[in-house]
Amino acid sequence: MAIDLLQLERTITAHGPVARVVVADTAGSTPREIGAAMLVWDCGQSGTIGGGELEFRAAHDARAQLQQGQGTSLVRLSLGPTLGQCCGGAVTLLTEIYRAEDITRLADTSIHARSTTGEEDAPLAVSRMIAKARNQGEIPEPVLTQGWMIEPITRPQSPIWIYGAGHVGRALVQTLAPLPELAITWVDVDLSRYPDEVPDSVTCLPAADPSKAVALAPIDAHHLVLTYSHVMDLEICHAILSHSFASAGLIGSATKWARFRKRLTALGHGCTEIDQINCPIGDPSLGKHPQAIALGVGTALLKSVAYNNKLDRGVSSDRGHAPR
Repeated sequence: MAIDLLQLERTITAHGPVARVVVADTAGSTPREIGAAMLVWDCGQSGTIGGGELEFRAAHDARAQLQQGQGTSLVRLSLGPTLGQCCGGAVTLLTEIYRAEDITRLADTSIHARSTTGEEDAPLAVSRMIAKARNQGEIPEPVLTQGWMIEPITRPQSPIWIYGAGHVGRALVQTLAPLPELAITWVDVDLSRYPDEVPDSVTCLPAADPSKAVALAPIDAHHLVLTYSHVMDLEICHAILSHSFASAGLIGSATKWARFRKRLTALGHGCTEIDQINCPIGDPSLGKHPQAIALGVGTALLKSVAYNNKLDRGVSSDRGHAPR
């Protein structure tokens, strides 16, 4: 988990100062992990730290903190004895008030390290984490140590290009848009094909010929092709195979894919190239409902993104292909 700076900025822009409640530490069985967070403002909230009485009380206290102008609070709660929740563990919650100027302050850093007690001088262990993040790109997991809370700051890193704003395209966007590490570009032939409300984190790219939009995608983009036209799908697949990419998926049946393979071969692509496109997409065992397809695609995509992110961080020395 990490601080979603883009979401935080958008929430502040829409609602003014917000309280951010983050799970700073845990002991025993708890609803959420360290780093799980929610944003709270006067008449609403987003995100979750686990629900139930814990979240209800945390949101109530966060609103009181907003009204009082209190900057930071750190509290440890026993879920069983104090809140009557069945988890039985304990959670330490850090609640902080964020304003527009805080976004500017955090914009150029990869981690947010701050004292929860008001101490100005960071302990040696914290200073080392900051130095490693700044000089070596080693980003730590969220941790509360020696009175200091350290969290990585996430920005959209994995470009996802979705072609088609039909039922499956809309289900995919609804499923993937809340995930902070994904930067989604949504391509279709005309603005009228998009829903009236599109998540703020999604970039709509209307293009009379979507296949020409492929050239605008970064070379590490994940492409998902699901337009209303087989002809258009083929042209997009041809463009993707003519352009560097991280992964590609095409909606369709085994029969459609067999025909596409022959046509892509005729267009000059080799079998190894063509095999990089995954068709059909999704998990067939989940069914063909748009949301079911979106769940299957989203699961496979997240596994691929997580795999590549581990490689980028040097977690694994096996640099084989990401799972499809």
